[in-house]
This record gives sequence, structure tokens and C-alpha cells, in this order.
Amino acid sequence: MSAPWLTLVGIGEDGVLAPGGADALAQAEIVYGGARHLELAGDIPGEKRPWPSPFSSVFEELAALRHRSVAVLATGDPMWFGIGSSLLGHFEPQDMTVLPSLSAFQLAASRMGWALQETDCLSVHGRSVDMLRAALYPGARLLVLTSNGATPREVADLLADEGYGRTRMTVLEHIGGTRERRVAGTAETWSETVADFHTLALDVVADAGFRFRGRTPGLADDAFRHDGKMTKQDIRAVTLAELKPYPGALLWDIGAGCGSVAIEWLRAAPRTRAIGLEPQDERRRLAAENAVALGVPHLDLKDATAPEGLKGLPAPDAVFIGGGLTVPGVVEAALNALKPGGRLVANAVTLESEVVLLGAYQGLGGTLKKLSVHRASAVGGLTGWRPLMPVTQWSFTKP
Repeated sequence: MSAPWLTLVGIGEDGVLAPGGADALAQAEIVYGGARHLELAGDIPGEKRPWPSPFSSVFEELAALRHRSVAVLATGDPMWFGIGSSLLGHFEPQDMTVLPSLSAFQLAASRMGWALQETDCLSVHGRSVDMLRAALYPGARLLVLTSNGATPREVADLLADEGYGRTRMTVLEHIGGTRERRVAGTAETWSETVADFHTLALDVVADAGFRFRGRTPGLADDAFRHDGKMTKQDIRAVTLAELKPYPGALLWDIGAGCGSVAIEWLRAAPRTRAIGLEPQDERRRLAAENAVALGVPHLDLKDATAPEGLKGLPAPDAVFIGGGLTVPGVVEAALNALKPGGRLVANAVTLESEVVLLGAYQGLGGTLKKLSVHRASAVGGLTGWRPLMPVTQWSFTKP
């Protein structure tokens, strides 16, 4: 095994380097970093290189330097929403030595007097602030890395829109440096101008009459915009239970419709991913709008149908087939692509689709069941049961 040639060095706003950082910089032939990092580091013997534009070209530059000694300066802990994770997508862990400094989250928690293990740490740096919608609940404490000084205003508007206008917002500017400043207010009254470099702390407070959606699968149907054709609340809850989402897992949602199953998958566990195949433009538009409104704007929607549209997609950990079951080859293509141990769940509401699931069950095993839901409604001046369309569901775990 070759010795590491790339060293990631954490640096604070005060210019203090991570333990061992001074020696790493002294020995590095080339040092990469943002302009602010390179200035904070002061005089170093190696060549200083600011990040290139576009940033993505840096990986090719670094690959060409693997036989030289290279250091990278990064704010705080490079492995916590830092450049470390990006570098690991291009280089092996044994190529790197990581020297972490105090993270922005650690510093912010110490300033706020919050126990870090009881605080949710998130980043909307370079991401949509709509991702916060899925993280909100009464009493939550969030520490958020942001893109710039405009982000707190966007977050304040989002909080008010979600029914959390009374949330206490604290901006911690230049934390750990000589220009450190604290700016506080509430989401509903926020009008502050703040520095681009800051960490945002949210002490989440619900407004009077607020209606919490819940975080377990089975959101009310009216949480989604749809055209009437969707996996309804009770069936959706059972479907997600069968799909078994877990952190980092990828779902294929075939026949995504308004996106309800894929959206609930993304909300159910951190770092989940979902690709939805939906050939109808209007339904894709509804799905995209629902994804933003429910805090998962990263839902990946494809204008495609199965099985052709499945070619070239990354292998899934789970597959849901909510439409297109009668198209020849759909079930087979999904099963072939599914990772070993992955789950396939398919719902049928027509007799023709039910025949497909019966054949799959007889040929492969798994679980076949019929789900029937009745909801109470008025019958004249009295109350009676009205049945929803029954759903046949096949669940299968790939050996």
C-alpha cells in the first residue's frame, strides 16, 4: 500500500490549523484552498493554488499530482459536509490523511449551549433550502450550513410558510474568529442583513393551530397535489413498510404518478435517493412540486417508461411498481437490476395487473395479499362505510 500523498487540513476562522496541520503545510509542494483559507494560512513554502473554476476540474488536477505532496485547506472538519466526501468520490481513503479542526457545528453548539447529540446538523450550502421542510418539527433544534447572507431570509420565509413563524433564528457570523457576531430574531419578523460566512441556528417553534404532518410514512392524501390517480394514504403506508427504506438506499419508482411513494421513501430515512419514471408531463410536474413542498427536492424524475427507461440507471436497493405492470418485461427487468437482498413491491388495481402478480408469486414466491380499506361517510342522515378500490400487493426479497 502506497503512503498518502494528499493531506486535508482543517483550519478555523482564527487561522488556527488542526493538530499536525502546520507540519503538513510545511512539507506540501502544493496547497489548494479557497482564497480565504490561503490567506488565513499565512506564509507557507509550497505553491498556493486557489480552487479552479469550474470547481469540478480540481479532481483531474489532483489526479495528475498523485506522485507529489499535496495539501488541501478546508474550514473546520473536512469530513462533515466538507470537501472530504467529494474527494472520496474520486480517490481512495488510503490516498488521504485527514486532519480535522473543530467543525462549525461544534462551535455553534457551544455558543448556543445545545447538546450536539440532541441537535440536527444539516447543510443547504449549494442545495435548495426546501430540504429543510422535511427536517422541521415542533421543538427541533437545527444547525444549518448556508450558502450566503441571503439564505437566512429564505429560511425565514420557508419557516413562516410551514407554520413555524415563531421559530427563534440565530446567525453566528465568522464563528471562532475576531469578527464573530451573533444576530438573533424570529422567522416571522426577520429582516437582518448578515455576513455570507455564518452558521444558522434554528430553535423551532410551531405557530398556534399548526398541523404537524408527521414523519412516518402515510401522509394524508391532501398533502399531495394529484389528479386522483395515486397510491392512497393507507395503502401507501403499507407499501412503504414493505419497501423498508433505510439510510442511503436507492428506490426506483416505476409509474411514479404524483410521486407520493418516492417522496415518502425520501422522507423516511436520511440520505435516501429515489428515481421516478413517469411519462406524463403533467404528473411529472405535480411530482416535482410535491417533492419541493414536502422537503425532498432532490427526487430524480425521468420522462421514461419501463422497461426501456430502466437501462443505464444505477442499481436499486428497492423497486416499487405502481404502474405499467401489464407491459411485457417490466417485472423481469426490475428484478434483474435489483441488488441482492433488495425489495420489490408491486401494487395492482386491475384484474389484468393482478394476473401478472399472481404469476410472479407462483413462480418466485414472496408475499401476495389483498388490501381493502373502507372509510366512513354520510349516508343520508346516517353514517356508512364506503370501500376504496382494493389493491393486490406482491412483495419479494431478491435472494
